[in-house]
Amino acid sequence: MQRRTMLGGAAGALWSAFALGSRANAEERPSMPDPTGPPSAGPYDVTFPEHPLELRYGPCSEARLTAAHVDLITPQLKSYMEGSAPSFPGFTVLAARRGVVVLHEAGGHRLRYSGWDEETETAIELPEAERLPAETGTVYDLASISKLFTATVTGRLIDDHVVDLKLPVVDYLPEFDSVDPAKSPITLEMLLSHTSGMISFINLYDKPDDAARMAAIYAQPLRRAPGSGYEYSDLNLIVLGKVLERATGQGLADLVAEFVCEPLGLKDTGYNPVDRMRTAATEYQPWTGRGTVHGEVHDENAWAFGGVAGHAGVFATAWDLAVFGQMILNGGRYGDAEILSESTARMVFTDMNAGMGEAAARGLGWQLGQRWYMDAMSSPVTVGHTGYTGTSIVLDPLAGTLLVLMTNRVHPTRSRGTASAYRRAASRPLGRAVPVRPARGRDAWYAGQADATTATLTAVLPRPSDRATARFSLWYDTEATDLAVLEASPDGSAWTPVPLELRTEDHCWRTEGAFSGYSGRQWIGATAVVPDGTARLRWRYTSDPVYQGRGVYVDGVEVREGRAVLWEGDGFEAVGWTRSRD
Repeated sequence: MQRRTMLGGAAGALWSAFALGSRANAEERPSMPDPTGPPSAGPYDVTFPEHPLELRYGPCSEARLTAAHVDLITPQLKSYMEGSAPSFPGFTVLAARRGVVVLHEAGGHRLRYSGWDEETETAIELPEAERLPAETGTVYDLASISKLFTATVTGRLIDDHVVDLKLPVVDYLPEFDSVDPAKSPITLEMLLSHTSGMISFINLYDKPDDAARMAAIYAQPLRRAPGSGYEYSDLNLIVLGKVLERATGQGLADLVAEFVCEPLGLKDTGYNPVDRMRTAATEYQPWTGRGTVHGEVHDENAWAFGGVAGHAGVFATAWDLAVFGQMILNGGRYGDAEILSESTARMVFTDMNAGMGEAAARGLGWQLGQRWYMDAMSSPVTVGHTGYTGTSIVLDPLAGTLLVLMTNRVHPTRSRGTASAYRRAASRPLGRAVPVRPARGRDAWYAGQADATTATLTAVLPRPSDRATARFSLWYDTEATDLAVLEASPDGSAWTPVPLELRTEDHCWRTEGAFSGYSGRQWIGATAVVPDGTARLRWRYTSDPVYQGRGVYVDGVEVREGRAVLWEGDGFEAVGWTRSRD
């Protein structure tokens, strides 16, 4: 392999500051979150196991997951195959926690249709005897999840001092700015974080050869100045793939095999699969002359590049992708293999686009905290990625959970949309399956995870309050727009928010009554001064039509006037709230 010496001086210092690992000196670590606000989580809250975990099958009890919620995943996924316009014809799903695989199942078909009638918008079904079932060993086109393999090779080459994220692309591809000098400042980091300024997509498959395809990318004007904003772009990873090839003198497929697949033992992962019949079919594409795409990459641009590109082209089974994900949760290791150094693996959980908004949050190729498909598995350090063909992977390092969902959503057409409700149908119950133990006693009040719902938990006081204080334990993890609030009423009709003092072991903060978002996945001590004359206190949780967190719990409620107890216990009027042991 040709190795590029990493530059010292300013470039080396920049990289050192960006990629501090667990061995960094204390003075180099990021400052702690503001103790006067709610807890958050960052890359240094992610702990990697001392000994890498390897995936193995086991029961939910071994993984410390609630089986009743895990058991919902497969039936809910099957419901998306019903009706006249199913979300996908087939799927394979795998769920694990701390290395224990508690679910690995498949449903539907990996091949069901021969085509698509555009005029009637009708799928053309194969005869029953020619259909092929989806199986746990079905090989799926990962689509944009392929970008994670390109990113992982990049991370490995960083560790090996072959490439440097802070250097400009032109140091590796001098022709990159030959037509458009505005591209000169674009760095490898900007490609990886989608802040290069390049647009999201251009058609390349009608160009005569790879040189013409790359020339078209180089000539395409930028949308914005490099580094000034975020736009997810296939072009970024196509260029990054070419950088890796130029820096090493090897093809991208060989790099992915050498640095990822072979050391991890991913025998069913790679570009251009050999066994076509094991793969899930994708789209009917008469415009490319391929008919129903089966055993070839679905993405037209990747297909034009011979099936190998930085943005798409990797095929894998659910198991192989789960091993890849567990390697990340292990801090770059799996078994005896070290794919990434711990400091580089921690970059996966570090937002490279801090300050650009939630949608832009990205680590080393991975998305951070994207509730639209992570749902109740979301946290500030939950990472994942989706693929256009209907694939997704989610890793929650705080809970140790891993979810792989493979579907052939685009079989036989992409026209049924890209909504991710089916992805949330898997991530929500897995997030819910991680138990929240009551603050005291055997159970706590839980507001549930229903969308577009208001749930109320009301305490009816024996008489109007007089200089009373309410104390209770609170646990919440919600979408920012799903608001919970403590309210008081003198008559049960007019309600006003009650300010709260909230405290954990090392944080304290105040709200005007409402609370939402992430709070460290821990029980919080809550105190409220109850307005005089209050006859009722209620906890109200209102969710919007989509996306959920883990939810809201209330436990140990007590209302006192001085030392005298005015109200305590479980005599609530509950609408939508239930008692829960987990």
